[in-house]
Amino acid sequence: MYPEVPMKHSIALAVCAGMCGFCMPLPAQDTTFKDPAPPVVMPLTEVPAPVPRPQQGLRFFAPPRPLASNATTHDWRSFQGPTHNGVSTETPLLQRWPRGGPAKVWEVPKGEGYATPAVVGDRVILFHRIGNEEIVECLHAETGQRFWKVAYPTAYQDEYGYSGGPRCQPISDGEHVFTFGAEGKLHCILLKTGQIVWKRDILSEFGLKQNYFGVGSTPLLEGDLLIINVGAPGGPCVAAFHRKTGRMVWGAGKDWGQSYASPVPATIHGRRRILVFAGGKSQPPSGGLLCIDPANGAIDFALPWRARRYESVNASAPLVIGNQVFLSECYGPGGVLLDLKPDGSFTRVWETRDLRTHFMTAIHRDGYLYGIDGHGPRNAPLVCIDLRTGKEKWRWEPEWEETVETPEGRRQIRLGQGLASMMLVDGRCLMLSEYGHLVWLDLNPEGYRELDRTRLFLARETWGMPALSRGLLYVCQNHPDVLDGSPPRLICYDLRGSAAGKE
Repeated sequence: MYPEVPMKHSIALAVCAGMCGFCMPLPAQDTTFKDPAPPVVMPLTEVPAPVPRPQQGLRFFAPPRPLASNATTHDWRSFQGPTHNGVSTETPLLQRWPRGGPAKVWEVPKGEGYATPAVVGDRVILFHRIGNEEIVECLHAETGQRFWKVAYPTAYQDEYGYSGGPRCQPISDGEHVFTFGAEGKLHCILLKTGQIVWKRDILSEFGLKQNYFGVGSTPLLEGDLLIINVGAPGGPCVAAFHRKTGRMVWGAGKDWGQSYASPVPATIHGRRRILVFAGGKSQPPSGGLLCIDPANGAIDFALPWRARRYESVNASAPLVIGNQVFLSECYGPGGVLLDLKPDGSFTRVWETRDLRTHFMTAIHRDGYLYGIDGHGPRNAPLVCIDLRTGKEKWRWEPEWEETVETPEGRRQIRLGQGLASMMLVDGRCLMLSEYGHLVWLDLNPEGYRELDRTRLFLARETWGMPALSRGLLYVCQNHPDVLDGSPPRLICYDLRGSAAGKE
């Protein structure tokens, strides 16, 4: 282990020109990356779209409330939602939780994995592992009944004893579903029929070794491109594949491996760009931020940003705020805010050790950043940072004391939010705690303010952000409930509010 260099609140004034000692001089752009293997293209025949049918283990409770006449809704096709930053425009939602929590609509058994489901229209895509198979299921959004199921073998074993299932959220262009499994199996599937269009084995084709926790960087759809932090030895670090054919269009970067942070799109000074926070298992540890032109894979700049520890990864997605980008990791240097310039350079605005996010990405509201600082589950407070100065406004680690029923009788427990995920929606923040609490927060620079809280279940490793679409919240319970023994499951909750905002 290497000592960590203190960087708290330092203000960097120099514009990056590759000579400041902190950023990497750009090498000549390499355009020689070749597709290592053609995708496996599956023959397709015309088949009728299947109708949803009940499957084993489905429990249907009650239909959801009708959508309000003034409802705003959207799909959940991309990692961290429609704007790639944990912000949803859905409204109106419940203002207060009913006694016992929001109503369940349906639930289905779930296997291993941390992948958030995707929602496209009336279809929910569940990606998980049961036994020695990774499974993709297409379910009806309001009933849980199954349209189709795709399964293929997997032999992935986690080196650290965590889940053996997929980490990456399914994503969709409305016509296809794309899944990226823990072993690097990439599939393109027709949304309506469940037919496989093409598939690739990214780890095998690009000569990759297993990362610490398997593959965990969700691909990004940008136009006709499916963009992936491949992290191949000698490059490409990032590759773009055509969404319809599976063929590689371009590769970018030579030096950094595959991280657990998902690529995000941005429009910087009117130019479309892709931001990739790379860096996984390597010796010596290396990684950082790449700013890439999606049209051709050209790199604007590369900023090294990675802990010096061998057992560390970059896992929080870059957070784009106008023409600025907040980058954060929790094993070493912490966070940094960059001003991106029209000429492709950047200025460091500030650096901080006060907000070092693990794999939960911070969110921005009204000039302030909010995120979970540290590894957790204990000593993982919620922190507020002034976006202009980088200075901490407050930090708070709530502790909730509850009385629960157990087979041995009533007992008192105390839990905090742990490594929680957060979503800005309907004028508030919706937080899902690591153990299954659902909390409405008022995020403001004056202090922690809890509006309402309920417990959906009590289970470990509730790490995936829930998906929200058409007023329905889809939550993955990844471990058995320690109180009632209910197994892992995907649960659909009704969060639909009324037009008047009264429940």
